[in-house]
Amino acid sequence: MQFLLLLHDDEQAWIDMSEAEQHAVIGEHMAYSEALTKAGAFVEGAPLDPSTTARIVSGDTVQDGPYADTKEQLGGYYRIEAASMDEAIDWARRCPVARTGKVEVRPVPDYG
Repeated sequence: MQFLLLLHDDEQAWIDMSEAEQHAVIGEHMAYSEALTKAGAFVEGAPLDPSTTARIVSGDTVQDGPYADTKEQLGGYYRIEAASMDEAIDWARRCPVARTGKVEVRPVPDYG
């Protein structure tokens, strides 16, 4: 079964970090990705550009993002394989973002 781990964190906190601090966080994500890979759970993952680069489309209307006025923004994702929601939640707890923001866990339906 596949799950998306949607990473919500404070973009301004990232911007305010020094380059060394940012590299340390990237290193944590690389180690997390390696752990997922070794466990056979990693499917894919990617960071996202800042929410200010987003566009919201509704019918013929296009607005600049972000749509939600919140401190935390969607900053990236991991798609993983897990036997259950509980296992996916265990992986989410280990994600570096879980310490500073929120990790939303959503099942990916298999329509095939």
